[in-house]
Amino acid sequence: MSDKTPIKMLHDRVLVEVESDAGERRSSGGIVIPATAAIGAARRLSWSRVVAIGPHARAVEIGDRVLFDADDKPEVEVAGEVYVLMRERDVHAVAADRVADGSTGLYL
Repeated sequence: MSDKTPIKMLHDRVLVEVESDAGERRSSGGIVIPATAAIGAARRLSWSRVVAIGPHARAVEIGDRVLFDADDKPEVEVAGEVYVLMRERDVHAVAADRVADGSTGLYL
């Protein structure tokens, strides 16, 4: 995030950066699957990096990678960068080195 625009997150809100390659993916056979391809009835979850958290967020820290459902999550643009805003309860899993101490890292 830009140093020119300080942001204070409130309550249990989590702000994650939108990864530029999140839409396009590659199959195990090397075939590129565009973001516009239909996935069918299943919804695809997204991994993103946390850039800001509110004071009541308990299981998520800045810099963590989190797994969440990107559908119906509000996006906000700050200084030309696009971010997704959600509540901590919308996070399905946390990937960070600090969760390797025997816990699963899941926040359900």
